[in-house]
Amino acid sequence: MTRNNKIVLVLMLILGTAIFIFSVRNVSFNSLIGDIIKLKWQWLLLAVVSMLLSFFLEALVVRVLLKREGSLFPMRDAIRIPLIEQLFNGITPFSSGGQPAQLFVLLQSGIDAGRATSVLLMKFVVYQSMIVINFVFSLLIGFQYISDKIHALSLLFVLGFIIHFMVIISLLLIMYWYNFTKKMVKFFFKPFKFFLKKESRYLKWEQIIDEKIDSFYKESLRLKRSWRLLVKISLLTLVQLFFYYIIPFFILLALGVTNANLIMVTTMHVLIVMIISLFPIPGGSGGAEYSFSIIFTSFISNASKLVLAMLLWRLITYYLGMFLGMIALVIKPQKLVDTDSKK
Repeated sequence: MTRNNKIVLVLMLILGTAIFIFSVRNVSFNSLIGDIIKLKWQWLLLAVVSMLLSFFLEALVVRVLLKREGSLFPMRDAIRIPLIEQLFNGITPFSSGGQPAQLFVLLQSGIDAGRATSVLLMKFVVYQSMIVINFVFSLLIGFQYISDKIHALSLLFVLGFIIHFMVIISLLLIMYWYNFTKKMVKFFFKPFKFFLKKESRYLKWEQIIDEKIDSFYKESLRLKRSWRLLVKISLLTLVQLFFYYIIPFFILLALGVTNANLIMVTTMHVLIVMIISLFPIPGGSGGAEYSFSIIFTSFISNASKLVLAMLLWRLITYYLGMFLGMIALVIKPQKLVDTDSKK
């Protein structure tokens, strides 16, 4: 981690503490302690296990993709990837640091740059696709409920959907209309020439974008040929997301909330995650807590329980990954086994 990363990490921990203190300002301390004592720890443990299973399945996706690329990647090193991704997603705006961090871990493990980029591109395409599929189903199930009760958040849900949907459309355009997409990107990129003072800088960015499009197009051809692999990692990613999205349901059960509907709670969590992606602050801090409190007030009427539910949710879905990522960062990778060279 760079010095700036460490500073941001400390600032995020301070901000998280400040948000929690602000959240409990009107809550009785005795009530909060009483709710903690009454927690049903077996359900809370299930919430933690669900988060760990989500990490494990993401690691499994990476391992399956690397095996297809001719590398027998140790599971111990594969698990480092989602954990370090969580850490850098959590300390960078719009979770922008996760992809470079994963690439660094793969290079550190002895994977060559081309193979590592290929794996991460395939993983990214499948993950984004499954996110959009989950979100579409969640909108169909829960949007009416949200729009009736929380009008402001419903606009954010739609905006989040549009952004993620446009990402998928862009990827599909590259896959199936490569030449047209390149021309279109160059056309829309031309106005940036007026904002970039040096023409060399404009040409440099144009070259970077061209290389990214070319790289993705090559990988898309391989994706289309490997439809069985695509189905396999898509199913693994769906299960991974399911374990992540179900966490609030276990938290509600831990708090003794028995009237919560599994489908509706999971749906609401999918929508909250979409909102978080819109906030530029690392981890969506502030926006995440606010969205959770507003939406889940329908399931929890008690103020202290609602605050405790929000705290437990953030600890499990955000801070747990960051702390495990810090541990994973200092663990040295094992030597890579190349199955092609063994043959």
